[in-house]
Amino acid sequence: MANLVEWGTGIILGIIAALSYPGIIFLMALESACVPVPSEIVMPFGGALASGYLVHLYPKLDFWLVGMSGTIGCLLGSLVAYYIGYKVGRPTILKYGKYILLSEKHLKKTEKFFKRRGEMTVFVSRLLPVVRTFISLPAGIAKMEIKKFTVYTFLGCLPWCYALTYVGYWLGPRWRSVMAAFRQFDIVIIIAIIIFIIWYIWYVRKE
Repeated sequence: MANLVEWGTGIILGIIAALSYPGIIFLMALESACVPVPSEIVMPFGGALASGYLVHLYPKLDFWLVGMSGTIGCLLGSLVAYYIGYKVGRPTILKYGKYILLSEKHLKKTEKFFKRRGEMTVFVSRLLPVVRTFISLPAGIAKMEIKKFTVYTFLGCLPWCYALTYVGYWLGPRWRSVMAAFRQFDIVIIIAIIIFIIWYIWYVRKE
């Protein structure tokens, strides 16, 4: 497993080294489009390069451009995931949702929820590990207004990307320590998601 992580990390670092800012945009777009590319590697490494780390091997990047590249990538990938949820997710749930206890009634409830609290849900979700990667799908399925989705996605991604960039900039050669710290948060979030799924199944069966 450790070798697989190192292999994936090596690919990510190679893409950033070869493509610079477009590489960061590409990688962060993949993450927000539900592809498992951890921003906890991409952005801190970009920040480390902005600090002058390994300047003899990699190009020195600009701190502000690194953070903005990550934010733009997040927005682009989120729009892709939103579109998939909007165009594919809803018909799929209507056709196969009964197998996972979902019906049109639940879709309507989700739509109402995103109409009332969609802005804050999208914004806060962008600040949470794991959740931030997948929130665009339910937003698309619920047909959240695209303008609001775009604005709150951008506003939520902005602090996340710049915070990770700053941590990498501050740590410099120790930027990899960010990954270990966030892995602990990931475990907590995953456990919370599992608990929510169990509660949801119980709630649906109760109705």
